[in-house]
Amino acid sequence: AKVAVVGRSLVIGRPVAAMLTARNATATTCHTHTRDLAAECCSADIVVAAVGRARTIGADAVREGQTIIDVGINWDEAAGKLVGDVDFDAAEPIVGAITPVPGGVGPMTIACLMENTVECFLRKMER
Repeated sequence: AKVAVVGRSLVIGRPVAAMLTARNATATTCHTHTRDLAAECCSADIVVAAVGRARTIGADAVREGQTIIDVGINWDEAAGKLVGDVDFDAAEPIVGAITPVPGGVGPMTIACLMENTVECFLRKMER
């Protein structure tokens, strides 16, 4: 699959791009200064949004049949709620699948954190 990873952080963007490449995906790392970000996103089968800015990916950056994974967690002061890096309301009717915010990748992140915490504890106990 062709994947656009929007975000270049050491915590999410780069590791996700590396993991996808290791699984034989063609991963393009983009960011907010990418020339024609919308076109890069539209050309991908999957978009992983990890920008850290609310609603950066709008309807102009998605197409029919895409899978959108929104990693972003942003507080929208005007709306008084958590929103993602993707404009969910604009993208959802267009794309094939999209993760919600909140409730999308957040529970998986917490599960992985707990797994790593237990693993660290067990390693310490083995010493």
